Amino acid sequence: MKSALALMALGAAALPVAMSTAAGAQTSVTIAETAPIVTLNVTESVEAAPDIATVGTGVQTRAQTAQAAMQDNAAKTERLIAALAKAGIAKKDIQTSGINLSAQYDYSNRDGQPEGPRFIGYEASNQLTVKLRDIKKVGASLDAFVAAGATSINGPSFAIDDPSPLIVQARGAALKSAKAQADFYAQAAGYRSARLVSISESNSGGQPPMPMAMTARFKADAAPVTPVEPGQVSASVTLTVQYALEK
Repeated sequence: MKSALALMALGAAALPVAMSTAAGAQTSVTIAETAPIVTLNVTESVEAAPDIATVGTGVQTRAQTAQAAMQDNAAKTERLIAALAKAGIAKKDIQTSGINLSAQYDYSNRDGQPEGPRFIGYEASNQLTVKLRDIKKVGASLDAFVAAGATSINGPSFAIDDPSPLIVQARGAALKSAKAQADFYAQAAGYRSARLVSISESNSGGQPPMPMAMTARFKADAAPVTPVEPGQVSASVTLTVQYALEK
């Protein structure tokens, strides 16, 4: 939990209230708050085991012409997508994240004589973002990607598919913490109670750590299953709340 006392005003405060008229127009009415106002920023987080993992994967190919590189890459990408579908990954969970084609040059100077870059061909790549819904099979899925022709893997990053229940918990904890702090300030300053006058919220749900990137350079059938530890992810809520201190 994180909190910050942003402001304690010992004078009157003006609190705006929006009102709607019958014609649909809005009228802003300012209500003068004569009690001192304490403003708090409170953050609470709730952790849970992730239930989805997102992985970046794809295929890179090289050829002497741009057309050949793209055609070869397309064929290998189709095989990879077919393998993902065969592994039970739904089409909605497979998304193209990038297609690239670029000329490749060799800038090395082998004989010690100054030379310009040497053209060595074209490189084409097709990157996919894949959502895995069986956390226990993430490692095996990465190995299956490589066996199906993937030449790059980025991730995994873990998250919670529906963080709403965690956000509700974090929201309740943040509001409870804010109330406790406001009551403390009220009593410490010689006031009887703290009355809530405004709340604003920002939240983040199921935030994963930054994914690690790795390039696959092994045969999936010649190594044990890639170990993957999902750990925990968190959902957090930050409340900015104002309380009026009353005698």
